[in-house]
Amino acid sequence: MLTDRQKELVEKVGLVHEQEGLSPAVSRILGLLLVSDQIELTFDEIRETLNLSKSATSNALNIAMKINRVEYITKPGDRKRYFRSKIHLWRENLMADYRKKACWADILKEVCKCRCSETKEFNHALTDLVDFVEYMSQEIPRLYKCWEQDKTK
Repeated sequence: MLTDRQKELVEKVGLVHEQEGLSPAVSRILGLLLVSDQIELTFDEIRETLNLSKSATSNALNIAMKINRVEYITKPGDRKRYFRSKIHLWRENLMADYRKKACWADILKEVCKCRCSETKEFNHALTDLVDFVEYMSQEIPRLYKCWEQDKTK
């Protein structure tokens, strides 16, 4: 089903997702759904390709769907579910990640107010983090808009 190169890419993509905190099974499924020539795979195709148990496959797919990275479809007359990447939602997912970081800025501002003044270096690093997150929150929408305009040229 996969070439050796595709298997390597599934692993590479999986490792990046693991670094983001996802389990190896979820990470490999996300990688597989990006790399596979078929954009929709059945439960058994995923399980067999990645050599996962049924429970590991089921749990990982449920997590991937919960975090809005995978969806399934059904086909008329076919009882199987076909899983596919929700890569088309990358903009929404990216913006959701930045909104979460922006919430951290608000909480960290409160932390800054409660910090003792003796830990100047630490406090400065915390303030810098808050400033950068706020800056990023302002710039990301502008950057996205510029990218969209550049694409249409």
